[in-house]
Amino acid sequence: MSVSLQKGQKVSLSKENPGLSRIVVGLGWDEAQPSKSGGFFGALFSAPTQPIDCDASAFLLKNGRLTESKDIVYFGNLTHYTRAVQHMGDNLTGAGEGDDEQIVIDLQRVPAQYDKIVIVVNIYSAYKRNQHFGMIRNAFIRIVNAGNGQEMLKYNLTENYSGMTAMIFGEIYRYNGEWKFAAVGSGTNDGSISALAERYQ
Repeated sequence: MSVSLQKGQKVSLSKENPGLSRIVVGLGWDEAQPSKSGGFFGALFSAPTQPIDCDASAFLLKNGRLTESKDIVYFGNLTHYTRAVQHMGDNLTGAGEGDDEQIVIDLQRVPAQYDKIVIVVNIYSAYKRNQHFGMIRNAFIRIVNAGNGQEMLKYNLTENYSGMTAMIFGEIYRYNGEWKFAAVGSGTNDGSISALAERYQ
């Protein structure tokens, strides 16, 4: 049974799923439609001239810090050198139902020196295209047990993130021998993956 999380909640992944090995981190979003009523708010929010290209990434941290660029798994580095984390490819528009991007994590293959995997999403060329997360709706992160295909948890981001160009969706981390997930949902003004990564260096 899937658990619905709220911002700030934490849940054990491995305690309720003995033998859990591989998980799929699914992320999704839709472009919000501007108000048809026009007026003041309609003038403030116009439809983007280009599709909003959201890019999901995974930062593998050692003692809570990102120490090497090779520990960033994203559209330009789809597979971590340990093969423990794999990005399944870039979705340029966010169109369609279900997950827009997926990251597969083999928990048993994550080396012991990595204690946390942070899942983030940024809008590609956000400042150049004048785009932000206020133009996005139905954003979520979910975790699926890759062994049986069952959804374990889902976190819907429901806050107003207008003006935010990047988002820390959640964290998968080790604690007392268990793998856990924390629903973060924190927006930032970072304009690129590298700028977002600097927060963890």
